[in-house]
Amino acid sequence: MNEAQVLEIAREAVLTLVIVSAPVLLVGMGIGLVISLFQTLTQIQEMTLTFVPKLLLVFGSLILLLPFMFHEIRVFAEHLFDLIIAPR
Repeated sequence: MNEAQVLEIAREAVLTLVIVSAPVLLVGMGIGLVISLFQTLTQIQEMTLTFVPKLLLVFGSLILLLPFMFHEIRVFAEHLFDLIIAPR
C-alpha cells in the first residue's frame, strides 16, 4: 500500500463522515435557528426553550436517519474489507 492509496482511503473516510453526520447537524442547526428567531421575536429568554426541542428533534432525526447512516457506513466498511482481501 502506497501513500496515494492511504490518502484515498482517508479522503473516503472523511467524506463518509460528512455524509453520515451532516443531516443530523443540519436538523440541529435549523431548529436552533428557528428557536432563536422565535426567542428574538417574542423576547422570551428561557434556556429550556432552546435545549428541549433541539434535543428531541436531534434524537428523532437520529432514529429516522439511522438506516441511511448504517447503509453508508456499511458500504464504506465493505470497501475497506475488499481492499484488505484483495489490495490494488
